[in-house]
Amino acid sequence: MDYLEEKNYLWEHFKFNAEQRLKAFHFFITLTMFVNGGAFAAFEKEAHPLVILLIGGLICILALAFTVLDMRSQVLLKLTIPGLIRCEETFSESSRLFALDEANLSRYLRYTFIFRALFTLQGLFGLAVIGYSIYQWV
Repeated sequence: MDYLEEKNYLWEHFKFNAEQRLKAFHFFITLTMFVNGGAFAAFEKEAHPLVILLIGGLICILALAFTVLDMRSQVLLKLTIPGLIRCEETFSESSRLFALDEANLSRYLRYTFIFRALFTLQGLFGLAVIGYSIYQWV
């Protein structure tokens, strides 16, 4: 495989997985609005605690599923970084975006931190909904 083919292969892999990761996150946000809305509607209508428990369980399952999905996407993205950094060695120093990103950003200024924080908060909300349903049941 020549240099140009390798660079294109790495870039297309990175681009595809980055796009998929953002699409998955958008889907998470959409689903979150619906399940959270369902939880609040159930609270408002004083639904049976079993219904609220099931909604809370669904919220937790979605948060966990999207956390695992995001972790897999991040692994696939990280596979390409060393190769892309190597391809950038022929660029001027100011154009080595992947190398600059690796060297300069803190771990809190990354999509991963924000995504995981939101997944965690959603999971905690689901646990709170479950706790509320158990409290109402007893």
